[in-house]
Amino acid sequence: MVTKAKFLTTKQMVLIGMMTALTCILGPFSIPIPVSPVPISFTNLVIYLSVYVLGMKHGTVSCVVYLLLGLVGLPVFSGFSGGVGKIAGPTGGYLIGFLFLALIAGFFIEYFQGKLIFAVIGLIMGTAVCYLFGTIWLSAQMGLDFIAGLGVGVIPYLPGDAIKIVIACVVGPKLRAAARQ
Repeated sequence: MVTKAKFLTTKQMVLIGMMTALTCILGPFSIPIPVSPVPISFTNLVIYLSVYVLGMKHGTVSCVVYLLLGLVGLPVFSGFSGGVGKIAGPTGGYLIGFLFLALIAGFFIEYFQGKLIFAVIGLIMGTAVCYLFGTIWLSAQMGLDFIAGLGVGVIPYLPGDAIKIVIACVVGPKLRAAARQ
């Protein structure tokens, strides 16, 4: 028996494109902080919302497209930057970590749909893995040990990211329901 390959529907492609566009619009806006070369950005909030709206696979596709657009030089990364240099620089590990954030958070949101505690766990775990990639890369780039890397690249961001997770858990299910209509 021959089965047809499943392709994306027009609606799915439009939603992926919209969430990628939203990431590209909000991702460049950042707030530099004096204690770190890593600015506060809205990118992870948009990725949180993307996996709510799109699910794990399509949310990750949206993240990949965002990263590829930045990689080829479009100014979609923090501070309206882009290019290989940004990925190779101190914040590159966080950018790559966004892929794992989308996969992990998307898995929990999709497979434990409607269960807030699992959404929170998934968002926290995904963020932790993103932080891990970012901290390892930042530490290597700046010649820091891992603990110092945490102090520069993670600790200052925990309160803001906790707020972003709360926002995602409040707004995300509403966006998901609207997108499913």
